[in-house]
Amino acid sequence: MIKIANAPCSWGVLEFELEGKAAGFAQVLDEIKETGYDGTELGDWGFMPTDPLALKNELVARDLTMVGAFVPVLLKDETCHATGAKVAVQTAKLMADAGYPDAFIVLADDNGTIPERTNNAGHITPALGMSENEWGVFARGADFIAREVKEKTGLRTVFHHHCGGYVETPAEVKRLMNLTNPELVGLVLDMGHYMFGGGDPINAFDDFSDRIWHIHFKDMDPVIADKARSEGWNYFKSVSEGVFCELGKGTVDFKSIVKVLKKIKYDGWIVVEQDVLPGMGNPKECAGRNREFIRLLGI
Repeated sequence: MIKIANAPCSWGVLEFELEGKAAGFAQVLDEIKETGYDGTELGDWGFMPTDPLALKNELVARDLTMVGAFVPVLLKDETCHATGAKVAVQTAKLMADAGYPDAFIVLADDNGTIPERTNNAGHITPALGMSENEWGVFARGADFIAREVKEKTGLRTVFHHHCGGYVETPAEVKRLMNLTNPELVGLVLDMGHYMFGGGDPINAFDDFSDRIWHIHFKDMDPVIADKARSEGWNYFKSVSEGVFCELGKGTVDFKSIVKVLKKIKYDGWIVVEQDVLPGMGNPKECAGRNREFIRLLGI
C-alpha cells in the first residue's frame, strides 16, 4: 500500500543556515495532518522533540507516522565518517525508540557546502566530479554509516541524490549505487532533484530497480531550470526562484510515475517535498494543493 507523507522542508525547515524563521514543529505537524498526510520526516535534529516518548506523543496525538530523517555528511572526507555515523545512529535510535522501526535514515552528501557543486547545481559537468580515490572514500563512508545504523538500531539507510552535492546527475547516482553494498544502502528517488540533475525519473526505475526503497515527490519548473542554467544561478538562487514548484506545475510526469509504482507494487511511503526558503509563499496552502494533486493521480 502506498502511503503519503510530507516533510518539514516544505515549511522552510531546511538543513542549511538561512535567513528568516521557519514555523515551529507543532504548527508543522498540525498542518501536515490538516492537509491530509499520514506521515512526516524528522527535520533537523532538535526541530522536533529528541526524547523518544515526547516525540511519540506528538505524533500519536495527530495520528502521524515518522517515516525518515535526513542526515547530511561530507562523505568525500574520510575524517567525517565517524562523526557522521554517530549522528546517524543517534537519529535512528530516536526514531526506533519512539516506535518507528521502519523509518529510514536518509543519508546525503553535505549539500550546499561545496562551492563548485553549489554554484553549478542543475548544470554539472564531469569536470566537477570526484576522482577515483574520492569515489572510493565516498562509497565506503556510505556503507560504513549504513552498517552502523543497521547494526545498532535495526533501521535501514537510503541515499538521497541531491543538487548541490557530489551525487546529482544520473551518472553519479548510478556510480554510487554500483560502488555501495545493495544490502546496506538503498536509494530514495527524488523526482525533482533527479530531473534538475539532468535525468528523467521514469528511467531511474529501470536503472536502479530493487535499490529504490523510498520515494520523494518533488516537481521541477522547466522555465526556472533553464533560466538557472543559462544565467549560472547557484543552488540557493534556483530554489528561491521556485525551481521546485508545486506538484503538477512542473515537468515531472507524475501520472506515468504512479503507473510504474503500481505496476511494481511499490509498498512504501511517498514523501512530498516542496523545498521552500523561510518566507516563501504559504506552506499549508501548497501542501493542501499537493495532496489534492496526488489524490487525482489515484493515491
